[in-house]
Amino acid sequence: MKTATRLKSTPSLQQGGIYIRFFKRPLDIMLSILGIILLSPVFLVVSILVRTKLGSPILFRQERPGLNEKIFTIYKFRTMTEEKDEDGELLPDSIRLTKFGSFLRKSSIDELPELFNVLKGDMSLVGPRPLSVLYLPLYNETERLRHSVRPGLTGLSQVNGRNTINWEERFAFDVEYVNNITFINDMKIILKTVLIVFKKEDVVVRGTGKVIDFDEYRKI
Repeated sequence: MKTATRLKSTPSLQQGGIYIRFFKRPLDIMLSILGIILLSPVFLVVSILVRTKLGSPILFRQERPGLNEKIFTIYKFRTMTEEKDEDGELLPDSIRLTKFGSFLRKSSIDELPELFNVLKGDMSLVGPRPLSVLYLPLYNETERLRHSVRPGLTGLSQVNGRNTINWEERFAFDVEYVNNITFINDMKIILKTVLIVFKKEDVVVRGTGKVIDFDEYRKI
């Protein structure tokens, strides 16, 4: 699973472009550094609140597939408790998610630590969202094209329904983005993301919405 799989490039990626080749990654670095500096007071306050309300660890860490399916560790602010049932199994997400944790998710504040993933090169500011490693064997050839670019802090599917749209629509948006990576499109997605975050639109807690996890969906 740790071995990166070289994916076939789409025509747009093969041809490249000045933005993809020379500007997208430097822009990620500059904007992630700027974001980390400007949001440092938010990082400090949220870290204290998470430690006080939810305990340790402050950060949620999980392995996700990145560029060419290379596995990396994603960072988020913790949003759930560690409550377990009488058998020692974690309770459902919807139960362990507190009001404070729900606020972090709806405001997308929980995803701010991913700026460090962007700075490291694991992610980009814009790209398909990194999903569970468990989904890797389930993608078809077209769906796997989402891994031919760095995963993003936000993406085309996030500004077109976020986690309320079905999996076919989500992956269609991901592939559409991969085939049309331009500076203008990235800026549009970033601006739309800011508006959506302020409106707190299209946020569904995992396990409580109509869209089921992809592994369960693919079984059906």
